[in-house]
Amino acid sequence: MVDTTLYLLPFFLVALLYASVGHGGASGYLAVMALLAVDAVFLRPTALGLNVLVSMLGTIAFFKAGYFRGKLFWPLILAAMPFAYLGGSLEIQEGLFRKILGLALCIALIRLFMPQREDVATRPVPIWLLLLAGTLMGFLSGLIGVGGGIFLTPLVIFMRWGSTKTAAAISSPFILLNSLAGLAGLQPAFTDFHPLFPGLTVVVFAGGLIGCTWGSHFAAIRQIRWALACVLSLAAFKLFL
Repeated sequence: MVDTTLYLLPFFLVALLYASVGHGGASGYLAVMALLAVDAVFLRPTALGLNVLVSMLGTIAFFKAGYFRGKLFWPLILAAMPFAYLGGSLEIQEGLFRKILGLALCIALIRLFMPQREDVATRPVPIWLLLLAGTLMGFLSGLIGVGGGIFLTPLVIFMRWGSTKTAAAISSPFILLNSLAGLAGLQPAFTDFHPLFPGLTVVVFAGGLIGCTWGSHFAAIRQIRWALACVLSLAAFKLFL
């Protein structure tokens, strides 16, 4: 019983942390399973399944809190989903690609730790730029098997397309729909999920509920930025791993 609890605890913590910034946690779950030497056959179905659950909670929480912006979200996701499917169907030198992407996330981390004003006005975004960004993020998400929040949230913040909480609010449904598309492409059988998947769903639901409630209602902007920095660190670690 103690061993099982210790096994489930990292998934709870990943779900809590990622949900606080509107993410589902796929890159974190993959990192944990890699460290625990989980059989590769379980990795993608389990991570995407848990991703769907946690990002659904984040979608509800941040939408109810009033931070969702449809004009920003819909062009991004409509462009992203077909290219996520396309990216997932391609084969590349995955090891090299993951290292390059890990370096990109490290650059994003450096940017997060730089001094920055929190009251900077947001910029209007032309529709063609949203469609281009959605296409690229969808394609990259499909290539590496994640929901895409690790790309979308920093992009929205750094390009000043929306506030930190707006970035979280549109990242959750973006991840939810991309993850559902990924699962549909995989068409996994129940035996393709981790043997402890029922228990994992319970702990990530609890962690995700706490995280998205804190992130959408109580967390200060600076706290969310630090949480996002931790999320990107985990993602970069997983990619290098």
